[in-house]
Formats: sequence, structure tokens, C-alpha cells
Amino acid sequence: MRYSRQELFTPIGKEGQKKIRDKHVLVVGAGALGSANAEMLVRAGIGKLTMVDRDYVDWTNLQRQQLYNEENVVEQLPKAIAAERRLREINSEVEIISRVMDADRVTLEPLLDNVSVIVDATDNFDIRFIVNDLAQKHNIPWVFGSCVGSYGMNFTFMPGKTPCLQCLLKTIPMSGMTCDTVGILSPVVQIVSSYQVAETLKILTENAEAVRDTLLTFDVWKNDFFTMKVQNAKSNDCHSCGEVRTYPYLRYENATKAEVLCGRNTVQIRPKTIGKINLDELYYKLTKLGKCERNPYLVSIMDGDLKVVFFYDGRAFIHGTNDMTKAKSVYYKYIG
Repeated sequence: MRYSRQELFTPIGKEGQKKIRDKHVLVVGAGALGSANAEMLVRAGIGKLTMVDRDYVDWTNLQRQQLYNEENVVEQLPKAIAAERRLREINSEVEIISRVMDADRVTLEPLLDNVSVIVDATDNFDIRFIVNDLAQKHNIPWVFGSCVGSYGMNFTFMPGKTPCLQCLLKTIPMSGMTCDTVGILSPVVQIVSSYQVAETLKILTENAEAVRDTLLTFDVWKNDFFTMKVQNAKSNDCHSCGEVRTYPYLRYENATKAEVLCGRNTVQIRPKTIGKINLDELYYKLTKLGKCERNPYLVSIMDGDLKVVFFYDGRAFIHGTNDMTKAKSVYYKYIG
């Protein structure tokens, strides 16, 4: 009865619903797109859902990230944890796995066992190129989604059939609009995520012939809608999906060690030599230096006009600056 309305849709039916229940989807990112994708997939009866996110819930998220509430902000709850709690309330039948961690070449690959589809819900192309190489290496379809301002974009990458992200873009975009500079409208999030979930359901129910083979872009404010054929972009010389593959974004030298986070006036520090942090010991140490806050997942302290947030995996957010040199100096003041 729970999925009866979905089963009445002929391309899915009861057999398709069983296929959905037997599948595993990895959602990379638990922000705006991740929240919307995860909720729709859980309501649709996906068998297993894994969510990965590095961040915690912030006041600015509540305008468009539908799984979260004010209590999550006050608790500084990691998005992956807050999402898991809410998703379990929505559908207790779904196996939900949450990971509070940075998505990179090392952390993502162990999560790919039995994954049927990877859903891109990130906010930067560094991670997307890693996802692209992993998807090509393990022959897993992945569904790209992007939104900023009133503009959205969607495409489904099918290894062996479509061009990959490297074919389309060649190099990582180093500039352009971000939610930090032009903002974001929540309807754009809902439209992009709806297209993502629709394409994901087609793959999960083994209706690959229904997957759209064009790149979709739209501007909800200007009422523009455009699809573009991109099949000719596929390159036999591509190092990610071509005849001789090296998966360049899975190499260590291409990993990002520090970065400015989209829309947060924040630098993330991910040092290569520091492993997991004992948060109890760190909290005890920091209480001698200033006012601290903590929960089971992170510890934070104010450093002048900067807020420093430490995660158990050794990462830290330095809020209040986009200066990487300054952020690293603050980080190593506390973690030597």
C-alpha cells in the first residue's frame, strides 16, 4: 500500500518497485540538492541510501535545505547526522548510512560496493571530477546536478555510453558564479533535484532507454529552458573514460588540501599528516584557551573574529576568512 501510487505508474509497476527496494544509492553531499534527492529517494522506497557530507547545519541553509530545522543549527549538528535522523522518521524501512567526512578519492571508493547510482549533490568541481573518475573506474552511472542563482543544470553520465565529465569540461572551472556571489533560489534546487531523482529512478528500475541523453539547462527566473546534444563530446583520448585510462583525479597530487567553501566565508583545512582527533582531549585543551562548544561530532572555539571548528577526522573549518594562509596559521596554533 505504501508505494501503491508509484506502482500504478506503468514504467515502474510492482516489479520496478521491487528493483528500487533492492538497490543502493550513494548521495555525495547533504546540502540543498542532497537533502531533496535523499528525501525523494527514501519516500520512493530505495533499499539502501548512503549520504556523505563534511559540513554541519548553518542558519543560511534553512532557506533551501529541506531536511533541517532550527534545532539542528543550535546543536551544530553535522548535516549527514541530521539528515539520517529525519530520513528515518520518514521511512523506517530504508537502510540509511551517514558519513561525516570529506568526500575525496580515499574516502569515497570504499563506499561503492553494490552502489547502483551515484547522485552528485556537491558544490564544487574538485569533488565532481573525483566522482567522475570513480564512476568510470567502477562502471557506475552518476547523475550530475548544479544550481546557482536562478540557473540549474542536469546530466546523467552512463559509463561506456555517454561522454564523461572530463570529456565535457576538460579542465576544472576556476571561476564563475557561486551561491556566495549571486545567491540561490530554492525552486531551482527542487527542479534540479526532481530531474536527478527521475533519472535515478529510471536507472534503478532498469529503464535505461528512458534516460535523457541531453544536457539540460534552465533559468527559472528568465523562463529559459534548453537541452543540448553532447554525444559528440565523447573522446577516445580521454584519460577518464577513453581507451587508455589513468583516472587523473584519483591521484594524490591532484587532491585539494585546503579550499574555500562555497557561500561560507570559510576555509577548510585538511592536513595530510594529521589523522583522527580525540575530541574529548581537544575540548579539554581548548577550554583553557577560550570559550568552547562541542557535541559528539565536533569541537569549536572562537579565535578573535574567527570561529574554528574541528572534526574528529582532523579537518577544520576556519569561519570568517577566505585567506588560506591565515586559516592554516590559526589551525596549527591549536593542532601542532
